[in-house]
Amino acid sequence: MNSSITNTSVQLNTLLPVLEGISDAVFIDDKDGICIWCNSTCEEFYVNSREKMFGKTVDELMALGVFTQSVTKEVLNKGVETTLIHENKRGRHLLTSGYPIHNDSGDIEYIVTVSRDITGLTTQSKRSNVFSKQLLDFNKMKPIETPNNSIVAASQSMQNVLTLVKRLAAVDSPVLITGESGVGKGLIAKTLHDQSARSSKPFIHINCGAIPDTLIESELFGYIRGTYTGTRAEGNIGLFESASGGTVFLDEVAEMPMNIQLKVLRVIQTGIINRVGSIKTTPVDVRIIAATNKNLIDQVRKEKFRDDFYYSLNVAPISVPPLRERPEDILPLIQLYLDKFNKELNETKTLCSEALTILLKYKWPGNIRELRNIIERIILTTTDSVITEDNLPSFLIEEAETNTNVNTDTSLQAAIEKAEKEILASALKSYKSTRAMAKVLQVSQPTIVRKLNKYGLTPAKDE
Repeated sequence: MNSSITNTSVQLNTLLPVLEGISDAVFIDDKDGICIWCNSTCEEFYVNSREKMFGKTVDELMALGVFTQSVTKEVLNKGVETTLIHENKRGRHLLTSGYPIHNDSGDIEYIVTVSRDITGLTTQSKRSNVFSKQLLDFNKMKPIETPNNSIVAASQSMQNVLTLVKRLAAVDSPVLITGESGVGKGLIAKTLHDQSARSSKPFIHINCGAIPDTLIESELFGYIRGTYTGTRAEGNIGLFESASGGTVFLDEVAEMPMNIQLKVLRVIQTGIINRVGSIKTTPVDVRIIAATNKNLIDQVRKEKFRDDFYYSLNVAPISVPPLRERPEDILPLIQLYLDKFNKELNETKTLCSEALTILLKYKWPGNIRELRNIIERIILTTTDSVITEDNLPSFLIEEAETNTNVNTDTSLQAAIEKAEKEILASALKSYKSTRAMAKVLQVSQPTIVRKLNKYGLTPAKDE
């Protein structure tokens, strides 16, 4: 451990053992760009011993070939958080973010840089010996390997969702999926069906907000001959009967009329329906999955949703987090949709690192749906083979600048807490128990549990 950091800050000193235990490479440079500490992962990523890197400026390290680009220099020049993609001596692709830490006067005192190896996202095909400092060829990346090829789950929170999906697929209980618009609730529902014993049977997706109130009952339950003028003379079966043996997915369930909620509640409780116009009951074998972006408890309080229906649906809840709460998924999602639309549109577009940085910093209020549409848009509208910052919608650039320049807490304590949360999230993915995490991070197991709770991270299960 470098003594200059120990003498400068007790807070940083207590953080160093934690930084030492993570798989990302962490550098701490001072205001002059001199390396005052780095963890052991830096030796692997940058093919140099720590002793040779300590005390050297970023310019000296670049001259030695340790870096092809310096994030620290960018942070010192711009005064703001910066992200770059570059290559190390062995051709590994690194995504590096630099974070300025300011003193009480507002001047930069330290720069903390965190590098993540993203080479695993690329193919092993032969590349040019000269790596472009500005480009990352996303259209050559491998598909993300998840339980369902359409779902990206690089983040711990989404891995938890998929673990829950796998468990619930083994039972027939009703499931209520909640989450903001665009987070992929429909995809979660389809994955749940595909992993269940009902996968060979129909999956009927019903958008409750798209069917007029006057038609929804007959659509769901069917009708008998002579019920309606101008309809099929022999009557018609409804969607519940059509899904026999399979799954009915009630999307936007909060939009379902109260009287229909009662009839669906009856299906959950008894497994029978009545076609419109008939007193004869018909048994149906379906599993019901519902989804909404609304707070159903509030809807119940406002008497816009039946409480008994809510409690019957909410037997097995799944909450899908918004994209802004799982930033680890943004990069692989960009990869996924660049690859998809390049293939569909017969293009080979790539992103420059400045454009990628803006996409990574954007908060994505429209979640995955918005990201997908933006990627399709920029591939369609960019005439050159390289998508630059100028090709992005102006609101993305404006928000990135706003997020960069916002007057946030830049104190050392705030920076430590941000780093601590990232470290814990990373360790949570790598180790099977809080005891294992505590051993690697050199703290007590109760401390790990307390800090996981502090940052809203789901603790690992201890054996």
